[in-house]
Amino acid sequence: MRSLLAVTGLILVFVASHAAEPMPDATVRKAYEVTQKTLDGSGEPPWRPPHRDQLMSKSLAALFARDDLFQDESGDIGHVGADPFINGQDGELKDLKVALAGKVSRGRARVVASFQSLGQRMAVRFLMVEEGGGWRIDDIVNRIDGKAYSIRAALAQPYDCGSFMGKPCRR
Repeated sequence: MRSLLAVTGLILVFVASHAAEPMPDATVRKAYEVTQKTLDGSGEPPWRPPHRDQLMSKSLAALFARDDLFQDESGDIGHVGADPFINGQDGELKDLKVALAGKVSRGRARVVASFQSLGQRMAVRFLMVEEGGGWRIDDIVNRIDGKAYSIRAALAQPYDCGSFMGKPCRR
């Protein structure tokens, strides 16, 4: 009887450890739950602690952290002047739909979030990467004036000053 219980326990542990990872769209849905709370006036947005390290790849989280540091040291707006999750400074989330766009391949995926914001239909694209045992946002791509706008590319631009630039900012 003991050996049967032990074998059953081992099988359950094996099945649990090999359960399918959540799909990439689950991370984006979580980010929009956080975004809605922010829009409702409570909590930090997804790109700030405590959410940043849970939702974003290490490299994208580091770029957002650098942008926050620049803002703290300079008192200026960083490279992202609007909420990338709603593609604007102000907005709302109505009729949110989050879907996988294409197939998951080699630890990478694309997810699209679409919603109504202030009377306009919006679409935000997310490039996802499998990292740290789950799916993380590796880039956010919006359209501005008909052109694709990568948040990662914007955050990777140099700054005029900052401790990380070797040139102190004057406040």
